[in-house]
Amino acid sequence: MNHSPNDLIMLFNDLFREDYRTILVKGSDEPEYLPAATPDGLAQIVFAHGYYASALHEISHWCIAGERRRTLHDYGYWYCPDGRTPEQQQVFEQVEVKPQALEWLFSLAAGSRFHISVDNLSGDGPADERGFRRKVREQAGQYLSDGLPQRAGQFFDALRTFYGTADTVLESWYQDARRIAPLSSALNIPRKTETV
Repeated sequence: MNHSPNDLIMLFNDLFREDYRTILVKGSDEPEYLPAATPDGLAQIVFAHGYYASALHEISHWCIAGERRRTLHDYGYWYCPDGRTPEQQQVFEQVEVKPQALEWLFSLAAGSRFHISVDNLSGDGPADERGFRRKVREQAGQYLSDGLPQRAGQFFDALRTFYGTADTVLESWYQDARRIAPLSSALNIPRKTETV
């Protein structure tokens, strides 16, 4: 299956350009969110180096950000780049659970492979990689069970339709969950028979 970032740009912009005055844009460097500069302007989600996975990740952050945060550069969040101290890495892992859970579901809907990221290669590594993986898996499972946030649900549905994965997403989730974060049977996520 071909995974072009241009397809994500088209899908995202068709869904959200008018109602949310936001567009997805290929960047050449680091990803960032740029709020609209004028009342009639467009906010921009800039993803890194034209990478497909970066686009999915940046979209996931936007899908979580509330109305006020979408008026702030990078949603007003603190970000410390790769090379974080153990304390900084712990904070990073806490705030990345929901975005990475959504990115994972978007990847499944697009039929692409998701890679969990603790993003600290130049630092001391992950604070708790196993715990982080477990939390991302639990959050993704909760989204599948209880429903995704509204904008995330719209994008998820658009991806499933575009890539023809509507009938396979749940089964792909169960297979992929074992790869991303194997859990003990005590942390079982109930299976649903209906499609998402």
